[in-house]
Amino acid sequence: MANTQNAKKRDRQVERRTAVNVARVGRIRTFIKKVEAAIEAGEKSAAQEAFKVAMPVLQAGVSKGVVHKNTASRKLSRLSTRIKALA
Repeated sequence: MANTQNAKKRDRQVERRTAVNVARVGRIRTFIKKVEAAIEAGEKSAAQEAFKVAMPVLQAGVSKGVVHKNTASRKLSRLSTRIKALA
């Protein structure tokens, strides 16, 4: 349990940052799901548009430190490959 004023402040800061980071990760997941839904439906143009919107959101997560750089790169690469495979 936090006893000092500094430790109490750190607890408050961590609580706020955690809420922001959870929201960021949820936003990333939402955009990825939109791309995957378009791929599953077989709509190449819709998937490409959703991918263009999802890309900067994922990169923002990398810059903010909620997603590792390689994880974001892997996800974007796999989504891009799946979009290209559509007829």
